[in-house]
Amino acid sequence: MRIALDVSAVPEQPAGAGRYVVELARRLPAGGDEITLVARRDDAARWRVWSPGSRVVAPVPAARPLRLAYEALVLGHSPAARAADVWHGPHYTMPRTGSTPSVVTIHDLTFFTNPEWHEPAKVHYFRRAIAYAARHAAVLVSVSAYTAHVLDEVLGDHPPVVIAPHGVDLTRFDARDRDDDESVRRAGWPAHVPYVAFVGTLEPRKGLDVLLGAFATLAREDRDVELWIAGQRGWGDAFDTLVASHPAAARIRRLGFVDDELVPVLLRRARVVAYPSRGEGFGLPVLEALACGAVVVTSAGTVMAEVGGDAVTLVPVGDADALADALARALTLGADERAAVGLVARRRAELFSWDASLAQHRRAYAMAAR
Repeated sequence: MRIALDVSAVPEQPAGAGRYVVELARRLPAGGDEITLVARRDDAARWRVWSPGSRVVAPVPAARPLRLAYEALVLGHSPAARAADVWHGPHYTMPRTGSTPSVVTIHDLTFFTNPEWHEPAKVHYFRRAIAYAARHAAVLVSVSAYTAHVLDEVLGDHPPVVIAPHGVDLTRFDARDRDDDESVRRAGWPAHVPYVAFVGTLEPRKGLDVLLGAFATLAREDRDVELWIAGQRGWGDAFDTLVASHPAAARIRRLGFVDDELVPVLLRRARVVAYPSRGEGFGLPVLEALACGAVVVTSAGTVMAEVGGDAVTLVPVGDADALADALARALTLGADERAAVGLVARRRAELFSWDASLAQHRRAYAMAAR
């Protein structure tokens, strides 16, 4: 089958949905299909490195407004689209012209359910894009059963939905020490400080305000523990304000964007990984932390509960006191208790694989191409 995968929206430093697209691009060619990656004009080189088995074309303008207009009005008639059996829009959107059947991935519906978590311009754009895909795509891919359920509630009638949970690289994300002290030294991090880790984009829905509130309580009780926050800036400046005024600001370490090879090191060395997000489509950092055998605390009533099962500790969304209590308990675990929790975490992570995810994607492509 000939599949055109639109990779034009992936930023220079992929996170979340961008990492999902990278994994698809890397792995799809191994299935024997003919894969064409459709990239921005200034972005072909990295895709040829990441996915050497794919054909890369780069017709898409780099500037975001032009890119979105080009996708809507031109890409559907492009040679890449005309030559494909299926077009895959992996980030909510699809061309509005042309006749190639489209598969569109829906990551979450928070643009509808919780618009306050996003920039107003993005709410306006993605609501329209998702509604259009729900009317015109041949098949929708949902990254979780949770998102598929919300999709039914929000949009009602829509094309067939294939649920394709994300996977995790169980070789890269594991609990084995791989000269981690040296990796930490090269990164400029202290090697033997107990810390709570957070990995994710810095934006309102991630619950960083709740995490900072919980850490204020922890820091009063434990004079050594630090909070390490890894991730690139999203939008909003509330986080900066909260950190600046935090009573334990000197023990909050802002790591910024962490290179891929360092993320497993950060997760497996953490005393506990906190992911108090208010809502996600999947919550990939939780799965990656579990694969590293980490102790994980995350949000009840969200997709992270679906991903983590009984391998994570769940606290109510927005409850800083409950989060502080759960983190404090995790920090007091002995070595044997941590090892037992780590085994449960790893077994849970082993239920997810990119091979299984790609099999579901190929199912969606086959359905669309009929």
